[in-house]
Amino acid sequence: MKDPTDPRKGLKGRPEDREAQRRVLKGEAEIVETDDEAIPSPEGVTEVIDTDYEIGQDNISSDGKVPFDIHNPVFVISATAILIFTVVTMLFASALEPYFTGMRDALTGGLDWFFLIAGNIFVLVCVVLILSPYGSVRLGGPDATPDFTMTGWFAMLFAAGMGIGLMFYGVSEPISHFDTSLAGPVVENGVRTDWAPLQGAPGDELGARRLGMAATIFHWGLHPWAIYAVVALALALFSYNKGLPLTMRSIFYPIFGERVWGWTGHCIDILAVFATIFGLATSLGFGAEQATAGLSYLFGIPNTTLTKIILIIAITGVAMLSVVLGVEKGVKRLSEINMGLALLLLLFVIAVGPTADIISGFFGNLGAYAKELIPLSNPFGRDDDNFRQGWTAFYWAWWISWSPFVGMFIARVSRGRTVRELLVAVLVVPSIVCVLWMTAMGGTAISLTLGGFTGISDAALELKLFQMLSQLPLASITSFVGIILVIVFFVTSSDSGSLVIDTIAAGGKINAPVPQRVFWCTFEGLVAIALMLGGGLGALQAMAVSTGFPFTIVLLGAVWAIFKGLHAERRETA
Repeated sequence: MKDPTDPRKGLKGRPEDREAQRRVLKGEAEIVETDDEAIPSPEGVTEVIDTDYEIGQDNISSDGKVPFDIHNPVFVISATAILIFTVVTMLFASALEPYFTGMRDALTGGLDWFFLIAGNIFVLVCVVLILSPYGSVRLGGPDATPDFTMTGWFAMLFAAGMGIGLMFYGVSEPISHFDTSLAGPVVENGVRTDWAPLQGAPGDELGARRLGMAATIFHWGLHPWAIYAVVALALALFSYNKGLPLTMRSIFYPIFGERVWGWTGHCIDILAVFATIFGLATSLGFGAEQATAGLSYLFGIPNTTLTKIILIIAITGVAMLSVVLGVEKGVKRLSEINMGLALLLLLFVIAVGPTADIISGFFGNLGAYAKELIPLSNPFGRDDDNFRQGWTAFYWAWWISWSPFVGMFIARVSRGRTVRELLVAVLVVPSIVCVLWMTAMGGTAISLTLGGFTGISDAALELKLFQMLSQLPLASITSFVGIILVIVFFVTSSDSGSLVIDTIAAGGKINAPVPQRVFWCTFEGLVAIALMLGGGLGALQAMAVSTGFPFTIVLLGAVWAIFKGLHAERRETA
């Protein structure tokens, strides 16, 4: 362990060149802040890890016309593999569709128990840390102060975390679970073929409504946000407190030691890049599906694959502009705009929809969620295979594939918060917002359906939101706002993801040249297009699950590292 006054502590995770570092260590120069995006040194007494690794020591860089600063071999292997995958998928799109679908079904069907157990572990870890003395540890050191206001911080973590998904599933999932629960179990040849959660609520409208909302909240509440929180906490702890680069490999220093700077760490970071790319591509695919369907619904624009591709290209271009502007000017402003629009749409639906049902339903749905949480979390002894595998296992794999992206992004904007603040903000507050959103959107759809309107149940998933809004005042305006929300959530996810992938592929540097961010932003769009051509949403889901499975193992290892790292912090400040 290093003396907290050791000048090298201020250099951990920083992008200065080696000569400048040597001059500081010899007392010939002082540390000078040269970039607003450089990772600050820990403030106060922390356990800075003693390692000879210098950030960027494995990088290849150039200051030419197209500057770059990339980690070798993480960038080279990741970019090459993704390029080959994209080209092959586009060339053999029709032949690959059955393969993608089969891979998705095999992973969610055979490993559903594994995903459910892992999700439960992440929730329990967060609860234990919130209630334990470890919750008082401050990320960045005991004297660190937050970099962003609470409002800006919350807007960024929420918009990056689930925006597109909430728009796509806000109506479609509650109404789907309600319909299947009301119909009840369907058994053919001794096997259930229905999609109802648990045993459904056949013929019981109130019971089906409660179970449908509980199942929806289960997928958008504590479990997914716990996954994000674990990654965010681990990255923030080992970067801001331990002085290591802001990259996934740093989390595993307590486990692998100096080997994290070799091929062990290379594999972890490469896997993180793959998981992030394919997790983002899945969300971008959902966004393209819904935005295109909405444009067709409102303006008669053809809802074709070509339209979706054009939309992805156009929005990727906007995302590039946001990437160039950076976190403060680009991502933060877009996130706040989107949160404002989402809040207006939410308040509008509450005001003109079944207001009393929404308000009472919020508390009733929280109660239903609490009642069904353990049965829905149980990985064994259930026969609702379609729901458990097709919904829950896929969701958990999807959230986990997103976790490097969302977790690192949250870590980047959470310096100065305590462990307890981060976990409560990331775990509890967004979960409550998700409950309110699903209650307002999905609850309104269920009320309209019970009132005799069948358009929502009959519509395709991507059109259910617009069918629900069609039954409320100002339908054309609110539907257009819905499309704008999908598009801007699309942009915030893409630009945030580009910043994160670039950090990983640059060996932990968070101020790498802008062309690299543009490169990854372009690739996100290309991968989404390739997968749309190679099997649509089925292919997108398959790749999210395939990268989510191995990364689940990585996150389980990260849990042990978190406790070890927090224990050392408590010991230092005791």
